[in-house]
Amino acid sequence: MNAGLQGWGLWIALAGATIGTYICRAIGVLLAKRINQESEIFRYLSAVTYAMVAALVVRMVLMPIGLLSTVPVWIRLLICILSIGVMVSKPTHRLVPALLTGTLLMLAYGVIR
Repeated sequence: MNAGLQGWGLWIALAGATIGTYICRAIGVLLAKRINQESEIFRYLSAVTYAMVAALVVRMVLMPIGLLSTVPVWIRLLICILSIGVMVSKPTHRLVPALLTGTLLMLAYGVIR
């Protein structure tokens, strides 16, 4: 197979993936109008989603892999507690400052170390 044909194959694959993605999104937008956000199934899905995110965060803090595993556990826990402190200091509109606090403290540890 020559290089030109491989290039077309990649473009066709990209176009197919793009069309498939946008068709799924369009169907989701059309169906979203009919979803009752106060329904039990929607509340259940929200609870499962939050539980999965919480489990992922706990795993990242207590059992990380890669570069984060080189940071001592007590440093990770301290940064996590400080970020949560920023979050609960004023519960509305504090997610970004809390995430920024955690990121900057972790960067500061990397620079100081």
